[in-house]
Amino acid sequence: MKDLGIITEQDANKVGEILYKQHNALTSGRYDFTACQLDIMFMVLASLKENETSYRIHVTDIELITGRKWNISQLTESTEALLTRMFEVDAEDGYTQFVLFQYFKYLKGTRTIEVKLSEIALPYFFDLKNNFTHFQLKSVLDCSSSYAKRLYMLACQWRTVGRFPRPLPIIELKKMLGLVDKKGNEQYGEITGFKTKVLDIAKKQINEHTDMNFDYELYKKGRSFEFIQIFVNNSKNKPEQLEIDFQKDLNFQKEVRNIMSYGLNEEQAAAIAKDGYSKFIKFIDELNAKIRQGKTSVEKSTAYIIGAYQKKNVIPKKG
Repeated sequence: MKDLGIITEQDANKVGEILYKQHNALTSGRYDFTACQLDIMFMVLASLKENETSYRIHVTDIELITGRKWNISQLTESTEALLTRMFEVDAEDGYTQFVLFQYFKYLKGTRTIEVKLSEIALPYFFDLKNNFTHFQLKSVLDCSSSYAKRLYMLACQWRTVGRFPRPLPIIELKKMLGLVDKKGNEQYGEITGFKTKVLDIAKKQINEHTDMNFDYELYKKGRSFEFIQIFVNNSKNKPEQLEIDFQKDLNFQKEVRNIMSYGLNEEQAAAIAKDGYSKFIKFIDELNAKIRQGKTSVEKSTAYIIGAYQKKNVIPKKG
């Protein structure tokens, strides 16, 4: 058999550390979130601040940033389900059960929801915000298989190089996936069960629901399969609608979306927002006033705005 560049136990432990560093109660469990629940979660993540547990989510902001609209029935059903969903964490010092939210309060006539987070859940929210991009987190939460979630997080570490550095002992991967207990008892001892119940299901869900293509190959040592090589690369799958980026300031994102409503693309709108949103609103107000007074005529407003900001060197000129 050719040399596969077998991974050492020390290397395998490092891989385990990488995987478990991103282990999170909100991503690794068997929890499914609806699209409406995801939008609520992402709005909270985008608003998240140190030591703060109370936030206000404006439904109009969700519509502005994502392009999705939710009626009051969809929202109340979603928040009710979030309030009753229990999460679990098994750590060395004990086993903890908790909920993410203390309450949701709908403020009449404002399309605003007041959200109170559970204090115990704060570290997990910050883990999500710091360890994932928006689409990576959505991908993890869209996978129903806990093994798909964990394998996706592991594969994200190596997507830029296209494959895991070297074949990994299958037993080490099973340990990472929680399929080997502290006494060494192993689930799916037969390779067929491990393939069909774990690897193939994870492969199908990762390829269907995420921004990544995932594949694997098993290698034998003697008569039995003992090593696995994981292959990953970026998929062409992208979010079909504008999405909340919880790594960026929420007000800035709203400003960009508002500027885009004038027909500008996201890059142009972001440049104008950085130059100053209040300056842009003043520019639009003054332009509208001139048009009403007959002092100027604008046939194509988008082109006029772009041209004006190109003269200011805010938007780069083509060519």
